[in-house]
Amino acid sequence: MRPVFEWQIGSRALQLGKRTLIMGVVNVTPDSFSDGGLHLDPETAVAHALQLVADGADIIDIGGESTRPGATVIASAGASASSGGTKVAVSEREELDRVIPVIASLRRKRSEVVISVDTYKAAVARAAVEAGAEIVNDVSGFRWDSRMAKTLTELKCGAVLMHMRGRPEEWRTLPPVADIVTLIKRELRERADAALMAGVKRDRLVLDPGFGFGKNHEENYPLLKRFAEFHDLCYPLMAGVSRKSFIGRALARDGKDAGIPDRLYGTLAAETAAILKGAHVIRTHDVKACADAVRIADIVVS
Repeated sequence: MRPVFEWQIGSRALQLGKRTLIMGVVNVTPDSFSDGGLHLDPETAVAHALQLVADGADIIDIGGESTRPGATVIASAGASASSGGTKVAVSEREELDRVIPVIASLRRKRSEVVISVDTYKAAVARAAVEAGAEIVNDVSGFRWDSRMAKTLTELKCGAVLMHMRGRPEEWRTLPPVADIVTLIKRELRERADAALMAGVKRDRLVLDPGFGFGKNHEENYPLLKRFAEFHDLCYPLMAGVSRKSFIGRALARDGKDAGIPDRLYGTLAAETAAILKGAHVIRTHDVKACADAVRIADIVVS
């Protein structure tokens, strides 16, 4: 059985471990690897979010900046495009303009929906929580904005701390790691400890090993196979494998990776494997299909 936790997200709590929770993805971006541009309009994004809730999503994760391979990301929050270093991909203002109307509208339409914001910028996190979000999902593990941990402490919201090696523009050149699971466990523990030292409460954190984020294709499978080892960290766990390129490569036919539409069944297999290894939350694009897989997998792990 999975360890059971109570995830404090603002003024309420989510029960984790008794059943798998589904986090549905809404990308309010023009360049997401899986659905870029489909939900850039706020009304379209809200409609999509409501459909994901109807399909079985427990949480809606709204993001306004892509971190796909090759995407450019700022070196530190608040940097300007002319400051040198890594090019600014999405400004703070632009990200706010993308996500805040969607969060506010969704909160008005469905007051009970749990809303997460996918951002590494502290100012966006604060504005999103003030608009109605209850969870901040930070792919940088609170590292790209030095204000993030303090901001989360003040907001008293839930948070997802994800592991990432390097930055998206560096991923193709990162050297392989002999034991990727041990590395991620050590670094997740260090980053979680740093968050606690900054004042973030332990019961507000969920950890995510970050499938595909700075891991080469071959490293994702031991990560999935040994996912249960992350329970050693004594935190609830999230897995986001949906439509990832390592699935497309494994399903390659005639020397060509499976495209996004052809990754559904592989995604469901990987999500089911993560649940059987103890994932508490699955972050997915294909909520309706995932909900069916969750029903069966939860019977096995209960």
